[in-house]
Amino acid sequence: MSGSQSFDVTGLSCQSCVDHVTAALAALPGVRAVRVDLRAGGASRVDVDADRILSDAEVAGALADEGDYVIVR
Repeated sequence: MSGSQSFDVTGLSCQSCVDHVTAALAALPGVRAVRVDLRAGGASRVDVDADRILSDAEVAGALADEGDYVIVR
């Protein structure tokens, strides 16, 4: 399965945060592209194109070492 998935992530406040999140998710197996719509003060939209479905737990795990980023649903 492949396609695009969207995640709402809190904790991003600047371009450096965007860079950290992008790099962490791009390093996951099967990920082709990551786009972040930064919304400082709220949940930022993170779109991931991958050749497989990523679980919330997998994405949260990738972000855990990068900062205080939390997936919200």
